[in-house]
Amino acid sequence: MLDERARILLKTLIEHYIVDGQPVGSRALARFSGLDLSPATIRNVMSDLEEQGYIASPHTSAGRVPTARGYRIFVDSLLTVRPMGRDQIQEVEHHLHPDQPQRVISTASQLLSELTQFAGVVVTPRRKTTQIRQIEFLSLGEKRILLIIVTTDGDVQNRILFTQRDYSASELVSAANYLSQNFAGLEFAEIRNRVRDELNQLRSDMSELMTAAVEFGSESFNDVRSSYVLSGERNLLEVEDLSSNMRRLRELFALFEQRTGLLQLLDISNRADGVQIFIGGESGLAPLDECSVITAPYEVDGQVVGSVGVIGPTRMAYERVIPIVDITARLLSSALSRH
Repeated sequence: MLDERARILLKTLIEHYIVDGQPVGSRALARFSGLDLSPATIRNVMSDLEEQGYIASPHTSAGRVPTARGYRIFVDSLLTVRPMGRDQIQEVEHHLHPDQPQRVISTASQLLSELTQFAGVVVTPRRKTTQIRQIEFLSLGEKRILLIIVTTDGDVQNRILFTQRDYSASELVSAANYLSQNFAGLEFAEIRNRVRDELNQLRSDMSELMTAAVEFGSESFNDVRSSYVLSGERNLLEVEDLSSNMRRLRELFALFEQRTGLLQLLDISNRADGVQIFIGGESGLAPLDECSVITAPYEVDGQVVGSVGVIGPTRMAYERVIPIVDITARLLSSALSRH
């Protein structure tokens, strides 16, 4: 635990470092902290803070800079959050139209990026497993068949199948009836397992058609993996703290392309209550060692379905970025629930 004097000096140091990006010396702390302390006393407190791992001394300067541990105590107990202005909130709300959910999600990602000048990210909702109600095959001629799948919740998917031979109308009706009658009400994961066994007992010339239908249905409806929409990652190229290390930048952009690691981190916030902040190595992802990730979950009709977030340098204006992430998550929840 830090005493009040150390807390004030640490808060002052971090606030000035975030603004200026330069190591902060004892003279600046004496001037801006509001404490009536001698330079020697300040140096002693700074030495203690460094020994405890909250600040560090760059080799080229007599001043200090915050460490990830210092940022952690800052955001947990020293930070004074600056609420978004009403005009800013209304601007975000204005752009999040509930009529097109996918566009709302991409817009939210762009807004996060524009408001923070960092990278904005929104995890898309996981798709629910879906049960089929009806399957139809329509001949288009020239060995082409239109597959139509209707689910129990009214979703419809179409695909043109290219087959080895032409099928008669009666064959198409027979195949559709077989699938609809035997597998209606089941999820495609279940259907796929049962069809493998049962198709062996059917005529081989019909199995091609049915297998294609089941495989397409599995791909289209039962992909329950999350994905995310990322915007403004190019903003990170303009961040001095990150652009000075091109190797780390390349690793960061590779992380964005590979997706799996970042997605696992973002999924953690789906189980969290409110804003989560991962500073540097807390993410467990090496490319983010010099970054902070601020996330918040969003809901649809009271159920958490994804998260929004901002990815930027550890030296960021947390008091401004945190409420942007929080408000965007709340407004996205409102827009999608109204839909």
